[in-house]
Amino acid sequence: MKKGIGNILIWIGAGCLLLSSCDNRVIYDKYLTLEERNWDKEKEYFFLFQIDDNTIPYDLTFEVRNNNLYPFQNLWVFIEEQQPSGEVKRDTLECMLADDFGKWLGDGMSVHELSFPLRTHYQFPDTGTYSISFRQGMRKEILPGIQQLGLRIETSNR
Repeated sequence: MKKGIGNILIWIGAGCLLLSSCDNRVIYDKYLTLEERNWDKEKEYFFLFQIDDNTIPYDLTFEVRNNNLYPFQNLWVFIEEQQPSGEVKRDTLECMLADDFGKWLGDGMSVHELSFPLRTHYQFPDTGTYSISFRQGMRKEILPGIQQLGLRIETSNR
């Protein structure tokens, strides 16, 4: 009987260790809630984060949560990264939120969550405080149905 309990405790301990080690790669994970669940073309959302080690590669993802009121299949996003040196990098990202038949992609029922790679195996040029901002690049002035935007940074799998 004691041997059975010992095996159970070992399996529970291994499971806890496995679950706790899943997120140790994440160094930054933050969401911002949009006012009235609309994204105004003039509104830019900023994420500030610290990079303490620029010798290892990182994966950066743009996170978006939309509801069923979003009127388009895709979302264009303008990205601006400000480095500690003052240098600014700009990029554009197209996010597919629905398939060709209008079925929402991603996780969720009434709120759909999707992640889009910004950079993979990226080595930041310097240590210090970085800023990444997102601005919607659609033709519509106000986009209904976008509830939250997020940025996730984790160390790359080697």
